[in-house]
Amino acid sequence: MDILVLGAGAWGTALAVSAGPRHAVTLWARNAAQAAALASQRENLHYLRGFRLPPGVTPVSTPAAGLQALADRHALVIIATPMAALRGMLTALGACRQPVAWLCKGFEAPVTQPYGLLGHEIRAEVAPQLLAGVLSGPSFAQEVANGQPTALVAASESAVVRDVLVAAFHGSTMRVYANEDVPGVEVGGAVKNVLAIATGLCDGLALGLNARAALVTRGLAEMTRLGVALGARAETFMGLSGLGDLVLTATGDLSRNRRVGLLLAQGRSLQEAVESLGHVAEGVYSARTVVERARRLGVDMPIAQAVVELLDGRITPRQAVGLLMGRDPAAES
Repeated sequence: MDILVLGAGAWGTALAVSAGPRHAVTLWARNAAQAAALASQRENLHYLRGFRLPPGVTPVSTPAAGLQALADRHALVIIATPMAALRGMLTALGACRQPVAWLCKGFEAPVTQPYGLLGHEIRAEVAPQLLAGVLSGPSFAQEVANGQPTALVAASESAVVRDVLVAAFHGSTMRVYANEDVPGVEVGGAVKNVLAIATGLCDGLALGLNARAALVTRGLAEMTRLGVALGARAETFMGLSGLGDLVLTATGDLSRNRRVGLLLAQGRSLQEAVESLGHVAEGVYSARTVVERARRLGVDMPIAQAVVELLDGRITPRQAVGLLMGRDPAAES
């Protein structure tokens, strides 16, 4: 299968490395110099050092205006950019006849609406005719590139998209499960990043494993409430893209969002925390949009709200914990 991966960051490169031995993969980089470096060095030294590109991976760079023609030469297009670039990519691919799926996780900053949109909502605005879906689930780029066992979810309303994603990436070290609940899979991928900041904060303050378990569990409840309000199925959040991705991102040492929480607990500023990562931590950018969307839907998300207050500098790490633990008693729901 000929696969086009748009975006040569850590995750796009990891997926290309994973699929490269079995498929012909074109790895598109926005920057021509980066594409040339990938072609000559056969390694992404900036985003994914230590993993060789298989012979089946061809790095390229073309202007955005040429993406449609490039996509038409492939059987599957994967968008591996940050969420902020998804709208532009879907617009450029509006006439694409091949299945398109994105890896982005998060809510877009408000553009056409007074609140942020999920990926499938952006697609409905700019490219409703696309055969499209999302590939998500608990996955660190380094482990995928290293061939360590990973399970993902291919979500789409279209059976054609689900089937081609499974055919492209399901293999001996990667299982891909099909799912029709696109809103559920996307809400899980967006909210878990925000909750991972909170869990990193909890661990950075050495509050203990009891506190971590409580935070993850109550965070899952917040995620589920928001998802159901957006049309998702509650059971989706007990699967890979809900509980699975939340546990990985909230507790895994490779999690950038968790790392932000740890650094804030140490007294680092948000700017210092983000700059130290060298990569995008989507939870920092999507926390406000998650809380705003929840507010407009009448959904209570106290953990996410505390993260926003912390990121905006209105409360300290200790005050954030006090805000959560000092809430009035309530029945579990």
